[in-house]
Order: sequence, then structure tokens, then C-alpha cells
Amino acid sequence: MPAGDSAGAEARRQLALADAHAQAAAEARATAARYGVAEVTEKRTALALAPLTAVGHHLLADRRWPGSRRAQVDLVVVGPGGVFIVDTKAWKDVSIHGGRIHRGDEDVTDDVMALADLGYTAEGDLAEVGLAPGEVRAVVVLAGRQGINESVGPVRVVGEKDVLRHVASFGNRLTPSQVDVVLGRALTLFPQVNAPAPVNVVVPEPVVAPPPEPVQEALLSDDEVQAALLEGILASPIEEWMSFLHPYQAKLVRRSFNGPARIRGSAGTGKTVVGLHRAAYLARTRPGRVLVTTFVRTLPAVMRQMLGRMAPDVVEKVHFTGVHGFALTLLKERGVGVNLKPALADEAFAAAWDAVGRHGLLAAATHGPGYWREEIDYVLKGRGVQDVTAYADVARTGRRHRLTVEQRRAVWDLHRAYDDELRRRRVHDYADVILLAEAELRREPLTGYSSVIVDEAQDLSCAMVRMLYGLVGDAADGFTLIGDGQQSIYPGGYTLAEVGISLAGRGVVMDVNYRNTAQILAFASRMVADDEFADIEGVLARGDTPANVPRTGPEPVIDHCRSWRERDARLVARARAVVREVGTRPGDVGVLCMSRRAAQRAAEALRADGAPVVMLEDYDGSQTDAVKIGTIKRAKGLEFKQVLLPDVRATQIGDATPPADDTERERWERLRRELYVAMTRARDGLWVGVV
Repeated sequence: MPAGDSAGAEARRQLALADAHAQAAAEARATAARYGVAEVTEKRTALALAPLTAVGHHLLADRRWPGSRRAQVDLVVVGPGGVFIVDTKAWKDVSIHGGRIHRGDEDVTDDVMALADLGYTAEGDLAEVGLAPGEVRAVVVLAGRQGINESVGPVRVVGEKDVLRHVASFGNRLTPSQVDVVLGRALTLFPQVNAPAPVNVVVPEPVVAPPPEPVQEALLSDDEVQAALLEGILASPIEEWMSFLHPYQAKLVRRSFNGPARIRGSAGTGKTVVGLHRAAYLARTRPGRVLVTTFVRTLPAVMRQMLGRMAPDVVEKVHFTGVHGFALTLLKERGVGVNLKPALADEAFAAAWDAVGRHGLLAAATHGPGYWREEIDYVLKGRGVQDVTAYADVARTGRRHRLTVEQRRAVWDLHRAYDDELRRRRVHDYADVILLAEAELRREPLTGYSSVIVDEAQDLSCAMVRMLYGLVGDAADGFTLIGDGQQSIYPGGYTLAEVGISLAGRGVVMDVNYRNTAQILAFASRMVADDEFADIEGVLARGDTPANVPRTGPEPVIDHCRSWRERDARLVARARAVVREVGTRPGDVGVLCMSRRAAQRAAEALRADGAPVVMLEDYDGSQTDAVKIGTIKRAKGLEFKQVLLPDVRATQIGDATPPADDTERERWERLRRELYVAMTRARDGLWVGVV
């Protein structure tokens, strides 16, 4: 195909899709106008909600219950706040306790839960157009009542005077075009009730009921209406991906697996987004809590903030914590003493190296003591290897340099000496924390978690995965690993076979890059071209290539600087330039560095220029108007409109030749993967400062 033809064809396809959506939206609006408003206003609940039509909501009254010829749905509300399936009950003497609802002495929970089932059906259907499952909400309105806001399972129970404020409080979660798409689908799912009355029906003798008790006036005053609408208007809009996904993603969120599962895909394919939505979905539909964990200590706090905006109704049922934080909390609760002192652990290793390693077989190699420390931390203690015989059989996944039997014995001796030094100093290292927690869980299993979701799973050690897997085992939808081996930036590794996990066909590959532009992805992919890595499924892999990268943008910029001072000036100039772009604020900019020292220098340069700055190690996911600065490792799982990489050397980018030495090549490949991770955090623009 001649150059440019494929791009032109895609452009024409996208324009055709836009025209089709516009026509469908127009038809949907017309249909909604015909079917909805006139009849809706005749009902009290609909009258209470009628003011929402002024701020973009559509009220669909008296719709047919999907799958039923007779049953009706009182009201379906489709608007910026999502989809609300509303059922009005003229019940008296209502009480709610223990998650159940009673009408006098009668337990009517099943009646309410039927609406929950309808909500589940609706969210499955609307996922076909990309609506996130959590954006469909079932609401029971108690006629004539006010001051009620309770939950019965996934159903919200509110008073007639409270329903407007309840719906309006969700603010703007969908854009107008997304509302149009959802409305068109909802009109098909919930058709208008217009069936003719049946003929030749035998009518039984009627039972004359006493007249109904009068109910209090429930319509709101003008001031109350304006206050409710203003609350919704002022509610902070959430990121688009929180409420509207690609249909494939929305369906994956709801997919059920009959055992451990894995979701993988290259950077930018939305793995973390799906994991977060899945956590909310499982929290709504399963008993017990959901654990979401990852290796990066600060990422769970950010994810919790995101879930709090996305799904405030279930955020308390989801526990976000780093894997070391989980282990430390468990040990504290069980009364197991831990003295985690990384600096003292470093001293202990230095003493062990002086005593055992410096003049032995390991010193003769060119690797240096740091390589052997990694071997102990990630291969030996990272797996919980118990003796030198077991070490002799370890595959050392992810380590390029082969070790002789004699070298393995020497490593084991260094490991023993290091552990002796740790015990003498009465301190622990990070690997000890995991092994102690794993032993404690074997002694007394922990209950209460129904599901465990592990993000960036490729960064964990074998012992970490084994510990987390032990919480839920092979339960359906119990254990989900999310990650990409191409983004592994730590030495060593593991395979699922070592942990005893079988996926048995429960692996999903996401292959559409929703984040990066084609230009950014092509630039970043050069960092990992021809890079082979040991995947956790036990095979050598080259990384997943996205099947589709729909976004385009400017080429990444490489600034060659003659000194660090010039680099600082160029960094400041770039930061100034990108925030002048329409739609880009300081909080949309990420300055990512290879080291903490470089991050501090970048922060000082930007502060000196008057720019607001927040360090990633202090960032908790709250909305901020400050440039985010930190190490690349801290940025895993995050994304930014603009990424600035200020401390890159010329030998680290482009088509550089890898070192011949296998140990140096292993480090070189990890560094290139780290840069790949940093570059693929960028949505719209990428700047690289090269000294």
C-alpha cells in the first residue's frame, strides 16, 4: 500500500463512525423526547427528578423490563451521572437493618434484590458500548418519605425528597457524547411499554381496598432543587476512563474466571484501569474484602484515591496496600517482632562480604558485591530457598550469567554469613519481612479476603506471589495477576510453576494501546527492540505488540545538552512550554528520573523558577496543580499528559549496542526497560534531556 494510504483510510473510517454516532444520537434524543418527558412528569418520583432534564439527563418512564412481557420499570435515568434504574414503592412502616429491608413484619428484601438483578443485566448490556459496570445504579424510592439514604445490597434506598439530590450528587461522569451513546443503547434495552390489553380475560370479583392513607407532599421547593443541582454541577469531574471504557475492557471487568487468572499486555493497554474497575466490581458482587497490592509502595494510595472518586460506595471494601506493607501489618497484628532497618542490613552485608566474599571465589568474578547481593535478595531469599542442595536446582529466572556448582556454594556461604550478621545485629531486610509473613500465614491462615488483585505482578518475588496466592488459593475470581514482563525492572524473577499456580487457559491479552500516541510508542519501543525476557509463565518472550494504536501526536523531543546546568535550563523551559498548551496543567506533567538524587535536582530547578512541585513519594493520588517529580520506579502504574526525562545519557537511548558481558547486558537491558516504562507513561508529549 502506498505511503499514507492506511492513515487516510483510518481517518475516513473514524469520520464515518463519528457521523454514524451523531445520527444515532440525534435519533436517540428524538425518541427520548417522544417517549419520555410528557408521561414522566405525571408521576411523583419523575416530577421530583424532572429538574435534571435541564442539566443533560434523560428520563425514560414506564419501560419494559428486559426479558419480560409484562413487568415494567418505573423510570430509567440516563445522564452525566450515569444510569439509574428507579423503582418507587408506596410502602409504609419500612425498616432496614442487617442489610435487609422489612415492610412491617414482612421481609421484602427479595423484592428489592430483583431490582439489583435488573441492574446486573443492564450493566452487562451497556458494557457492549463501553459503560463501566459501576455506572449502573439501582435505586428504590420510598414514596412520600424523606431523610432516607440506606443500602440493601447493591440497591440504594432513598426517600422521595432525597432522590434528586442522590442522582445529582454523582456530577459529570459521562460526557455529552457518551450520554448519547448510552441513551441509544438504553432505549433498545428498555423499550416503551405499549402492548395492547389482553382480550377475553376473565375478571375475578374485585376486592375493595380501603382508601390509601394520604402521603406528605414530597415535591421540592425551588431553593431545594437549585441546591441539589448546584451540588452536582460543583462535583469534581472524574477522569473519563473511570466511567467509560472500551467495550472489551468493560466486558473483561465483569468476566468470571474459575481459578487464578492473568491479564497482560504492553504498556498503555489499560491493565491497571481494568484491575481497578474489577476490584470495584468484585467488591460489589462478592462477600468479603478485595485486596489490591503491588510492589511500588506509594501506588496503592494513589489507586485508593482513584477508586474513591470512581466508586465511593465500595471503596471501604477494597484494601489497598503495598506487598511489604501488607506483610508488616500482618506481623504486627500477630505479635511477630520485626526490626526492618535497610541501612543496618547494608552494613550486615558489607561485613559478610568482608568476612566471606572479598577474598573468595566470588571476588574473582568481575561482577562486584552488588551482583551477589541481588542474587541473595531475589533468587535465594526471594524464593525462600532452604538449603544449598535446593539452590543447586534453582533455574535463576531472569539472570543471564550462569553459575558453576562451586560458585553457587560460595553464594550460599555468603548468604549464611549475611543472615548471621543480620541476626547478630537483630535486624531484618525486606526479604525477611515477606518470609516471616509467609510462615505466619502457614501457621494460621488469614480469612476475610474474597479476591486478591496483584498489579505490576512481574516485579514481585516468588515468595511474595506465593504468600498472596495463599490467601485465596484457586477460588473462582480469587487471584488475578496483572502485568507485563516487558516492564520488569528488577533483577531475578519467578515462574508461576514455582508457585504452584496453573492458569489453565485463564490468561487474557490486551492489545490496544489507549494511552500513548503512535509516535511516543514507536520511540519508546526502540528501548526494548529484540529484548528477550523470562516471562512468569515460564517461557522466553519478546513482549506483546499492540494490535492498534489509535492516537497520534507530535514526535518526541530529544534535547542534547553540553552540561547539567544547560540541561536544567532546558528542563525548566520545556515545563513552561507544555503547561501553556490547551488542556494541560502543571499537575498533568511528570518529571521522571533514574535516581532520587536526579529527581531532587530537577525539583530544585523547577522550584527556583517558581513552579509548584510535588514529589511522587509524597503523592497520594489527590488532584493537584503541581508538577509531579520522582524516580521512574515511583511512576509505575501512573500516567501523565507530558513526560520529561531529564537525566538520560546518550549511550542509554536509541539503537545502542548491548554489552558483550552477560552480567553487564542484564543490567543494560533492565535500564532500557526502565526507560521504556518512563517513556510509555506519556499520553501526549515526551521530552528527553540528554547530557
